[in-house]
Amino acid sequence: QVQLVESGGGLVQAGGSLRLSCAASGFTISNYNLAWFRQAPGQERQFVAAISWSGGRTRYADSVKGRFTISRDNAENSMYLQMNSLKPEDTAVYYCAAGQNPLLGTDPSRYKYWGQGTQVTASS
Repeated sequence: QVQLVESGGGLVQAGGSLRLSCAASGFTISNYNLAWFRQAPGQERQFVAAISWSGGRTRYADSVKGRFTISRDNAENSMYLQMNSLKPEDTAVYYCAAGQNPLLGTDPSRYKYWGQGTQVTASS
């Protein structure tokens, strides 16, 4: 059974840091590009960051550039998102996703597998 499970979310003060993890099972992530999306209440799901199957290419939303870092460990079948200098506007449910589109797309429909999400709250 294909599964993506996020962890590491929580409540942090603005300016703080969190590290999200995404553990995959039931498939091998080395064949997939991976991404993080987020969704705040009443808003559409928003692209955060993506990484190519080899880890050689990354892409970030302008709103998180310089603060967030995406990485992956294919041997561990896992992906990570290091989030620094968190702002209240980063508050959302964060989802990991896997897809085989050759481009590091920002469109959620390009990704085949999704996790259930983890809540991140940055308080002011």
